[in-house]
Amino acid sequence: MEDHPKEQGEEEELKEESENEEQDNFETPSKTPSKSPLKTSSKTPSKFVQKNHPEGLVIDDIIFGGSKNQMCEEFASNMQKEFEMSMLGEISFFLGLQISQSDKGIFLSQTKYVREMLKGFRFEDCHPISTPMVTGCKLSKNDESPDANQTQYRSMIGSLLYVTTTRLDIMQAVGVATWYQAAPKKTHVQVVKRIFKYLKGTMDFGLWYPKCDDFTLRAYTNVDWAGDKDDSKSTSGGAFLLGNNLVSWLSKK
Repeated sequence: MEDHPKEQGEEEELKEESENEEQDNFETPSKTPSKSPLKTSSKTPSKFVQKNHPEGLVIDDIIFGGSKNQMCEEFASNMQKEFEMSMLGEISFFLGLQISQSDKGIFLSQTKYVREMLKGFRFEDCHPISTPMVTGCKLSKNDESPDANQTQYRSMIGSLLYVTTTRLDIMQAVGVATWYQAAPKKTHVQVVKRIFKYLKGTMDFGLWYPKCDDFTLRAYTNVDWAGDKDDSKSTSGGAFLLGNNLVSWLSKK
């Protein structure tokens, strides 16, 4: 079926308007008269820099931040002059993330989200365990155990995937469990339940970002070399640190 020329033109026009609107959103701080010293970074559209302040401000939706308090305060004051808005102060909770800031650093956690998740799946009273997965655990899609409820299994996996935002320690276990969403077995459900039990005893875990002057990039990786029982594919994992701060991690088949 061919697209109607008029419909194609309308789609292109809507796309162009959307792109222009997105660009305008990024350029707004630099366009407003009282904030003229701020210029959009040539490398990062969401970053705005000012002469003699190369560290600049990072703006994402309703959140902004920077390394200089004075610059943040001036930006907030200018924005209130240009727009009808109020400042909610230092961020402490956003999209399920709890942010605790101090002079020593920043701590990110999902304690509230994990507690509500455990309650939603009726694990609030379970007995906690010390590890998210049994050592040497090998799963298979051809497992002979009974079939499990696919909808519930996918719901559990989806909730756990969001927890990996701050929890590197469950990344590998959750990653393995995601492989069997198409046709989960009771054995696979037991693996997921173990992760929930582990989270029960570690709800207060999170990411700690201490203030430091070391920005050395370090990477740690490993692989299990043909560890999958079904297709003999390997699973690789990695953790990447900037100084002593964990900035990225992965577990990929």
